[in-house]
Amino acid sequence: MVRDRSVQDSNRYESKGSRTCPRRTDYYREAFLRLQATGSGNGGIHDDRTEGPFNAGTDVSVGLYQSLRSVSQPGRFGVFVKYAVLKTDPQSVRLSPLLMFFPTKVRHMLRRLIVSAVALLVFFVMPELSAALPPNVVVFLADDAGWGDYSQSGNQQVSTPNIDSIAQGGVSLDRFFVCPVCAPTRGEFLTGRYHPRGGVRGVSTGQERLNLDEKTIADAFKAAGYATGAFGKWHNGSQWPYHPMARGFDEYFGHSSGHWGEYFDAPLEDNGRMIRTQGYIVDVCTDRAISFIDRNKEKPFFCFVPFTTPHSPWAAPPEDWQRFKDRPIVQRATDASKEVLDETRCALAMVENQDRNVGRILRRLEEHGLADNTIVLYFSDNGPNTMRWTGGMKGRKATTDEGGVRSVCYLRWPEELPAGNTVTQIAGAIDLLPTLTSLAGIQRVGVKPLDGRDLSPLLRKQSVTWPERMIFSTWAGNISVRTQTHRLDNSGQLFDMVADPGQTKPVNENEPELVAQLKEAVSNWREEMFGFADARSKGESTGGKTKPGGGNAIDPRPIPVGYREFPITILPARDGEPRGGIKRSSAAPNCSYFVNWTSVEDSMVWLLDVNAAGNYEVTIDYTCKVADAGSLVELAYQNSRLTGRVEPGWDPPLYTNQDTLPRPDGESQMKEFHTLKLGEINLPSGQGPMTLRALEMPGKSVMDVRRVTLTLLE
Repeated sequence: MVRDRSVQDSNRYESKGSRTCPRRTDYYREAFLRLQATGSGNGGIHDDRTEGPFNAGTDVSVGLYQSLRSVSQPGRFGVFVKYAVLKTDPQSVRLSPLLMFFPTKVRHMLRRLIVSAVALLVFFVMPELSAALPPNVVVFLADDAGWGDYSQSGNQQVSTPNIDSIAQGGVSLDRFFVCPVCAPTRGEFLTGRYHPRGGVRGVSTGQERLNLDEKTIADAFKAAGYATGAFGKWHNGSQWPYHPMARGFDEYFGHSSGHWGEYFDAPLEDNGRMIRTQGYIVDVCTDRAISFIDRNKEKPFFCFVPFTTPHSPWAAPPEDWQRFKDRPIVQRATDASKEVLDETRCALAMVENQDRNVGRILRRLEEHGLADNTIVLYFSDNGPNTMRWTGGMKGRKATTDEGGVRSVCYLRWPEELPAGNTVTQIAGAIDLLPTLTSLAGIQRVGVKPLDGRDLSPLLRKQSVTWPERMIFSTWAGNISVRTQTHRLDNSGQLFDMVADPGQTKPVNENEPELVAQLKEAVSNWREEMFGFADARSKGESTGGKTKPGGGNAIDPRPIPVGYREFPITILPARDGEPRGGIKRSSAAPNCSYFVNWTSVEDSMVWLLDVNAAGNYEVTIDYTCKVADAGSLVELAYQNSRLTGRVEPGWDPPLYTNQDTLPRPDGESQMKEFHTLKLGEINLPSGQGPMTLRALEMPGKSVMDVRRVTLTLLE
């Protein structure tokens, strides 16, 4: 009964303005017990799961003091101590032997006085210790949304009240720069380092992978005791240990490739296994993010929601498209002659759907009483994927001009950050890891030097000296550099971005010294990132480094296979090499499959690095014309072989229910694949090619292949 009353008493301190949440009692109880074990002496609060009661007398002051000093985050520890004091039964306090000569009533009174004194110490003498509950963090990342795709930016053709509310209730980074394309921005967000440092050199065929020696923002939050989850598009490596669940996330749901060919009832990955979902992909991933928040509301969480939209294919929910399909587009692209109006309408329809899902998560935070102490971040990964309104900026996705790399960036934390603040200093995706870890009061994991800065003084409107800086953007060998006032573009033209934000009039003749300074900076940066300083060498491989933006060439890093902690390895067609007459179903590899397998001379190859030797179950997701069923295929790795028949035939039509508008050139039309259980194969450890080929082909073709899956057996 004492325990129950103390919990009730603790709830009296949980006022609306307090950062201590009564629903997190269990979390603090567990955290205190962990911290208690790190304290010195044998002092500690009595608990039915620990041995030994709290020692009174000198142990109270010395033990508590030393325990407090042993903790690097005193604000968080103060909440733990507050909980511990409120949970203490005075009868469990063991007095120093010198005090045992007093009568029982006096000893009982002394016990109560000691507990009360500790409580006063925690609540009043050390207010800074009891102040800081660790904030939750929710990160929204749009895919291919431009700076101009939001009503907060001045777009009157779209309504984004939920996304706008993050800016209005928090801080806007006015000049925030990301990369020209998806995977590099994600790598910079995850590491706080320019993406070439981490091996992210492309967007597909393995070039999107983040090197395994890089530590991520999720690693940091997980090490600090946070629950971590990612729900949506990952795009920095599919196979373990490139997989998000090996990069600091406790759970993952979504698609790990660069873009996905199915937005309705999509097959998605659920912690390593492919499942068929029901509904629109953004709605479905948001459902899982909300479930994660519901399950972890009692403790701090880091929830990453990388949306799939408005990246193509052009597929918006019908109710959203209905609002836009006949809407006049009056705010036009900077180069209006290149704007496709229906694509603009569809992109904005997808943005409005995304805004609605942002609102669902924000409301759930409110319902749980977590909104005030949750850091919410929203940004996009590059400029718009089509020519559409950007406020007059030059460029779009895949360019290094302002319109290709400027993104909105909004942060809200009602308990700490002033509402309506606008930061005018230039910033970028490289700044997000040091900023979020600083705001949350946690240590980053890893020792590699960061390129980003901690923006928290600017977010808090503190008066600080802020040194001038340069932010570099690169793609396909092109590099531009941005200062606070100027941009040197990839052709060496200098623009005054204050007087000429649309980059219409170069000022090289007026600023020769600045031009020379920035050109030298670009040359040095190119040398540091890619190993060559001369722009004429762009796109070439130097010193064993993969060429930047190297098209669809297969990345030379092998695909890791065979980890007991994550036994499933998915080998999509995207990561394989077609040989002979086999080709991809489209020019864009990310959501492609192998087609045109019409000869026993054809094959497909994946370069593997098998970590654990053993037996593996092999399945193939395939389609096959009914008349062509029965081919005998062989999967070979080193001296191991597995053969099986391609049957039954399965030849579904291409989907007709996925697209609002015709797909862009280069994107595959998708269909339903069935799973062929090929059998088991014993794979030795080591590196080498794994080859799938046909030994017999009774019909005109073998099969189309979406993916091969290897599962390490016990």
